[in-house]
Amino acid sequence: MLYLIASGKADFNLAGGFASNGFAEHSPGNYSLQAAATCELAMTFAFLFVIMGVTHGEAPKGFAPLAIGLCLTLIHLISIPVTNTSVNPARSTGVAVFEGGWALQQLWLFWLAPLVGGALGGFAYRWLSPDSPAPVDVAGH
Repeated sequence: MLYLIASGKADFNLAGGFASNGFAEHSPGNYSLQAAATCELAMTFAFLFVIMGVTHGEAPKGFAPLAIGLCLTLIHLISIPVTNTSVNPARSTGVAVFEGGWALQQLWLFWLAPLVGGALGGFAYRWLSPDSPAPVDVAGH
């Protein structure tokens, strides 16, 4: 659907990247690999930390969607100039498949950084929230 919308513009060209994530010459602001990796890792870390906080059993009810949406908006405002914003490997993969060249070559970063950032965010939240409820044991033990 996005391709159909974007290709409706007279001068549309996939060579522009189709909003693919990238670093170096493929970054909107020409940010380095190190800057892109740091940005994606930090943004995913923060996003997961917010999600875990607002969905915690002790958090006020009903505000999670607002907090998560505002956090994601802030993440996009910060990281679109750096990498076109990933924080989601599926989002990165979809547009990289359409671009096909350099975006697929740089896709590894947009899987690695969100996975590491998310894991670190989860560990940090658990470490900083010792009173967080224990995971539910599916077997009932």
